[in-house]
Amino acid sequence: MAMVSVRTNEAYTDVPRTDGRTDGRTDGPAAHRATLARSVRLLSAFRHEASDPERFYDLLARDTVAQLRTYTELDGATVVDVGTGSGFFARALERAGARCTGVDPDVGELSAHGRPGPNTIVASGLALPFRTGSADVCFSSNVLEHVPDPWRMAGEMVRVTRPDGTVYLSFTNWLSPWGGHETSPWHYFGGHRAARRYERRHGRPPKNRYGRSLHSVSVADALAWARGRADVDVVDVLPRYHPGWARAIVRVPGLREVATWNLVLVLRKRRA
Repeated sequence: MAMVSVRTNEAYTDVPRTDGRTDGRTDGPAAHRATLARSVRLLSAFRHEASDPERFYDLLARDTVAQLRTYTELDGATVVDVGTGSGFFARALERAGARCTGVDPDVGELSAHGRPGPNTIVASGLALPFRTGSADVCFSSNVLEHVPDPWRMAGEMVRVTRPDGTVYLSFTNWLSPWGGHETSPWHYFGGHRAARRYERRHGRPPKNRYGRSLHSVSVADALAWARGRADVDVVDVLPRYHPGWARAIVRVPGLREVATWNLVLVLRKRRA
């Protein structure tokens, strides 16, 4: 087993990994195609998120890595996966040849579907334990809406990315049909009200509790944050699960908050 040196704020930390070029690598460099059939396949898979999470997240991870490959080279790249959870995306990134380190503050999430990988760090996305400019790619999928200070986390992702490196940031916007997660669509009547309704019906509070582990994040705020930074260029903004011809909805205020469902921001860090 090879070792990859991960630069942290305090010192270098050696994290064991399986080299991306071993026989375990199975994902090929197939081009990502944002077709209607692909959108139907992904949105249909959401029905299995609770009953068969491995099936759902494996499909989503493979699709996301193929999408990420259209913006940057992954073979041999150092990638930080912020909010790695059970490691589905980290494993897909490793299969694509990346040297991936997963970060998550919740040990329960890390071990929800088996033992965490050896290249996993328990830490907060609000204070990433890496030196400035230490990663080729900083990646996060569906985490931003779960942190109390989303733009601080996004800023940390930019900080640890090297100049000319890539930031891939995806999140579920609050006013989308799935913005309330398991409390949807009742979140349209208020996050706290939706949480109380869920608890009455199920006899337990929702996992994603509004104001605690689920927060309101908008497309407009994401665009304002990205465009207001002097250290990044906005490479792409798109609705993650939509076909390519629907990407223009992110340019329509109001409509984009409901119709986007899930936003992807792709940024390139500028040279000093």
